[in-house]
Amino acid sequence: MLKENLATVEEKIQNACIRAGRNRDEVTLISVSKTKPVSMLMEAYDLGVRVFGENKVQEIRDKYEAMPKDVEWHMIGHLQTNKVKYILDKVKLIHSVDSEKLAETIEKEGEKRNLISDILIEVNVAQETSKFGLKTEDVLPFYEKVCALPHVNVRGLMTIAPFVENPENNRSIFADLHKLYVDIKRKNIDNGTVSILSMGMTNDYEVAIEEGATMVRIGTGIFGARDYGLQ
Repeated sequence: MLKENLATVEEKIQNACIRAGRNRDEVTLISVSKTKPVSMLMEAYDLGVRVFGENKVQEIRDKYEAMPKDVEWHMIGHLQTNKVKYILDKVKLIHSVDSEKLAETIEKEGEKRNLISDILIEVNVAQETSKFGLKTEDVLPFYEKVCALPHVNVRGLMTIAPFVENPENNRSIFADLHKLYVDIKRKNIDNGTVSILSMGMTNDYEVAIEEGATMVRIGTGIFGARDYGLQ
C-alpha cells in the first residue's frame, strides 16, 4: 500500500509543479506519521522517505530513538511551552510557533544548549476558532519581534487550511498566505532566511503547490487513515 500511495502522491506533486511552472525540487514532501507505528515508518524509510512530521512531542521522542538518525523530524502540531525542552535537539523545524511566549521559551532553551532553532510562524488565515495561529494582520509585527531572538531563526510561514470537499475552496487562503510570505521576504530582516511556505495536506496539497507551497504535509494520502486509538 505505502509504495503505491507514495508513487501516487509523487505523481500529483510533479503534475502540480508542472501546472504552476515550478521545479519539483522546490517542494518538500513531509510524510505525516502521527499515530503510526515505527514498523510503518520503517517501511516508508525503506522506500526512501527521510522527512517525517509529528503532532505530539512524546511521539517524536519515542520515534526519534527508534528510527535511523538520518531521519529529519518536523514538529507540525501545537507545541506547549513546557514541552519545548524535550524536542529542541531532535527536530529540524518547528512549524507551529504562534505566540511570543512560545518563541521566548524556544529562545531560552536554545541559549541554554547553544542551539539555534528553525521555526515557522503559524498563521490562521481562515480565522477558524478551532485552530491555533496568528491572525494575518498580526504576523508582520510578530515576525519583527521574533527576529530579534538570537537562538530562533524564522524560516517562513505555515497554515492549516479548513477541511473542504472541494480543494479549490482553499485556493484563496493559500494565495493570501503566499502574498504575506512574499511581503516578509521583501523585508529581509533576518538576513534572507525566509524560504519556507508550509501549506497543503492530503485533500488540498495540489492547489497549495500551485499557489506557492514549498512544503506539503501529507499523512492519510501516504499512510492511510489515522488510528485515533493510539493517541
